[in-house]
Amino acid sequence: MAREKNALTPRDENYSQWYLDIVNNAGLAENSAVRGCMVIKPYGYAIWEKMQRELDNRFKETGHENAYFPLFIPKSYLSREADHVEGFAKECAIVTHYRLKNDPEGGGVIVDPDAKLEEELIVRPTSETIIWATYKNWIQSWRDLPLLCNQWANVVRWEMRTRLFLRTAEFLWQEGHTAHATEKEAWEEARRMLDVYADFAENVLAVPVIKGVKTETERFAGAIETFCIEAMMQDGKALQAGTSHFLGQNFAKAFDVTFLDKDGERKYVWATSWGVSTRLMGALIMTHSDDHGLVLPPAIAPLHVVIVPIYKNDEQLSTIREKIEPLLKELRANGITAKFDDNDSKKPGWKFAEYELRGVPIRLALGMRDLEAGTVELMRRDTLEKESLPFEGIAQHIESLLPEMQKNIYEKAKSYRDKNIREVTSYEEFKVEIEKGGFLLAHWDGTPETEALVKDETKATIRCIPFVENPVPGKCMVTGKPSKQQVIFARSY
Repeated sequence: MAREKNALTPRDENYSQWYLDIVNNAGLAENSAVRGCMVIKPYGYAIWEKMQRELDNRFKETGHENAYFPLFIPKSYLSREADHVEGFAKECAIVTHYRLKNDPEGGGVIVDPDAKLEEELIVRPTSETIIWATYKNWIQSWRDLPLLCNQWANVVRWEMRTRLFLRTAEFLWQEGHTAHATEKEAWEEARRMLDVYADFAENVLAVPVIKGVKTETERFAGAIETFCIEAMMQDGKALQAGTSHFLGQNFAKAFDVTFLDKDGERKYVWATSWGVSTRLMGALIMTHSDDHGLVLPPAIAPLHVVIVPIYKNDEQLSTIREKIEPLLKELRANGITAKFDDNDSKKPGWKFAEYELRGVPIRLALGMRDLEAGTVELMRRDTLEKESLPFEGIAQHIESLLPEMQKNIYEKAKSYRDKNIREVTSYEEFKVEIEKGGFLLAHWDGTPETEALVKDETKATIRCIPFVENPVPGKCMVTGKPSKQQVIFARSY
């Protein structure tokens, strides 16, 4: 039997298709004419804008300023930091010519062979190199430090296997790049920004995360240390939700960025970089949503409340609208976004399904019978529970209900995550348990060889070495060699 146009594939039937159905049917994004790239539709972009505002406020509260740097990077810049160029070389898009011309044989436009660039330009995969070439001009003495910049931009990493939001050839993100006088300050900055990301993920997106450090194999190209937050999706896979890098003096030395300290001694600066991307949209969908569609935590929902009138004629609609207008003003005055949907081309039942699909936290339905009884029907998206409530005081009820829903959505995700973290002590047990999904806590001997073996044989990677106050030593589940603490293994996106 053919599915209805907007029907979603059930999660337990095909999780990947369920995800794509939500992205498409909820109006978040679609594939573009350019292979591997996406069009973010207005509703999806509205959610991304809320993410931007929330993060941007946090960046500015911690002393950072926004700037913008070029999309194009001279090829020679990437050659200056060996690990960095090796890490990104296979993902780079390259501009070789600067002009087109008409094909003399009538075949449309062709690349003008006489317009070859003297030096090829790399389309930004990340901005460390172009930014550090700029910082050389900005930093002269200790008075210029710390330099705390953030950039909102797009980047290109040439992916062959793509999935909307999770992995595309072009995506949107922010990237922070900071310069410091001392190693200690840079370390503190890298950890501070990881904490900012974790706070945003948990208190805005309602996505529980585990903070930790990446292994050397998984470390950002050119970094001394990479810190991360890892989240678990509903299919038990891990999603890296944000990273912060301590870069040491690698890029400062590569681009000769030095400063005169208070003692008159010239020194190299210390650096960090950190970033999150539109991949967070994927995390939001896969952590909370259900077979009815999106479930949006109120803190990130573009629309908090939708009011659907039930009426038979224009006179009834006018009466309901008159009753609703003071409520809309009161809600909006309290920072709650609300919409009165009086579109007469769609029936109430269609609207109910559409707003469920789009994850609007609260839906109110109001008809003439409700007006006579002084009541209104409220449906909360997180539980799909409906109740008839007194119309008087409904604004105050909504104001207290939204934070309750935010907490409930987070606690539900955290409960699922915690139930799917399991300890394993042997490699045989690991191979069985990894098929069930989730995060596996296991001891690892710290060698890249063992890490590679596990990845090759099970497709699981070390997501992070979690921050723990009192790590318990043990023996590696694979080799039996000493291990300082347990790490988190999982299959991932």
